[in-house]
Amino acid sequence: MKRRVVITGLGAVTPLGLDVKETWAAVCAGKSGIGPITRFDADALELPTRIAAEARGFDPLAYLDRKEVRKTDRFTQFALAGAAQAVLDAGLKITPAVAPRIGTIIGTGMGGVETFEQAVRTLAGKTLGGYEPRAWKKMSPFTVPMVIPNMAAGQISIRFGLKGPNACVATACASGTHAIGDAFKLIQRGVCDAMVAGGSEAAVTPLGIGAFCAMRAMSTRNDTPETASRPFDRTRDGFVMGEGAGIVLLEELGTAIERGARIHAEVVGYGLTGDAYHITSPPQDSNGTNRCMRMALEDAGLIPAKVGYVNAHGTATAYNDALESRSIKEVFGEHAYRLAVSSTKSMTGHLLGGAGGIETIFTALALRDGILPPTMNLIDPDDDCDLDYVPGAARPSPIRAAITNSFGFGGTNACLVLRRFEEDGP
Repeated sequence: MKRRVVITGLGAVTPLGLDVKETWAAVCAGKSGIGPITRFDADALELPTRIAAEARGFDPLAYLDRKEVRKTDRFTQFALAGAAQAVLDAGLKITPAVAPRIGTIIGTGMGGVETFEQAVRTLAGKTLGGYEPRAWKKMSPFTVPMVIPNMAAGQISIRFGLKGPNACVATACASGTHAIGDAFKLIQRGVCDAMVAGGSEAAVTPLGIGAFCAMRAMSTRNDTPETASRPFDRTRDGFVMGEGAGIVLLEELGTAIERGARIHAEVVGYGLTGDAYHITSPPQDSNGTNRCMRMALEDAGLIPAKVGYVNAHGTATAYNDALESRSIKEVFGEHAYRLAVSSTKSMTGHLLGGAGGIETIFTALALRDGILPPTMNLIDPDDDCDLDYVPGAARPSPIRAAITNSFGFGGTNACLVLRRFEEDGP
């Protein structure tokens, strides 16, 4: 028998708010978290994209002391904040007796990119085209621990005394969803009883923005940032980068009920596949994403007609939106036109490795509260995007099951199936 796994804790730092309550209220109101870049001078660099979805007002000192702040990259700080919120929300007491049965998996696409950039600047000094001799002596001894992608999970494990599995997933934009799915399977199989899982990213830096500008993958609507992210719209011109973290606390159902925990939703299915096609582009036949959603549904024991909502990957790029829409139609058949589908990236921007974490939270809250998040800025749907994308405003709907999709560079795909919690099962 598979053990049932539920979500009992939620934590988030996003461009829409510094916690879950503030973020979810903004999502339901259709607000945008996108604006001019303030983390660095994008004008001085003459970047074609000068907008992003920043986690404005985030103060790491609310979660760490000054010494810890100096030793941690921004992406780790986001993850620690989200984990602290999730553990508090769950009301879980982590004692020495239970610590070996509780672990963490945190995904990230880029890791400590801000720290990496600073290290390179220190090495280069005033030299052009090379590194200054002995400049390494000016580098922080914490550079490596701040840069490496697994440090968010490591810091969370240390902070909360989690002695179970301690791991990192780095699968580009699918990282957060893979992290939650892997944690779900560990609990389901009995390896542990609870997991802190999700994704975190802080890549609004000259390197992060500049590299995606070089790929011509980002929107250049600098004069209208609030409407720049336009998933499924004919006029979409690329994604908008976001930053932040979405962290959940997953728990075996029996232990959650025993301690009287509030249950937000149940995780019931997980799919993961590879396109084996191209490093950045999805295949025209949508084979990988089709198989991923079908695998997740089969794992959940659900037929497609039982799903009421899909939180789409929905990046507002030409290829993704059309091919994801096609994939949904191929997996769900005629039921695809009765489904609600939306892209919350229209409001949060694309958090890369952190996207799957916050989108899992949005999916859980949609099930718990009976509210479907909207797709904003969808005025003129693309001919290939002909589904119900919940345009313009959130919509009440008592859905019972939902899917969240995440697809990443390298042809990596991840899907989770969540269900509104019912103690006696489906």
